[in-house]
Amino acid sequence: MVKRVIVGAHYGLKDWIIQRVSAVVMAVYVLAFVAVVFLMDTFGYQEIHQLFTNRLVKVVTLMFVMCLLFHAWIGVRDIFMDYIKPTSLRFALQVSVVVALIGYGAWALLILWS
Repeated sequence: MVKRVIVGAHYGLKDWIIQRVSAVVMAVYVLAFVAVVFLMDTFGYQEIHQLFTNRLVKVVTLMFVMCLLFHAWIGVRDIFMDYIKPTSLRFALQVSVVVALIGYGAWALLILWS
C-alpha cells in the first residue's frame, strides 16, 4: 500500500483559475488606467484627485486591489508550501503574510474612501 504524503502547494483548479482571472482583471485595469491618463489634457494631482472622486473608479480600483491581494496570497502561499519545509516556520510566515495583506487591503480602502 502506498501512503500518500501531501507536500507542496497542490490546490488545483480553483487556485489556478483565481490566479489567471485576477491577472486578467489587473492587466485590464492597468491598460484602462494608462489609457485614461494619456487621454487627460493635463496630468497632475488635481486631475488624478478628480478622477478618483468618481464612485465607479473607486469600485474598479478596489476590485483591482482585491485581485492583487488574492493573487499575491496564492503565489506566496504556494512558494511557502513548496520551499519552506518546517511546518511551524511556514505557518508563521503565512500568518505574517496574511496580516500584512489584510493591512494593505485596509490601507487601500482607507485611501480610496477618505
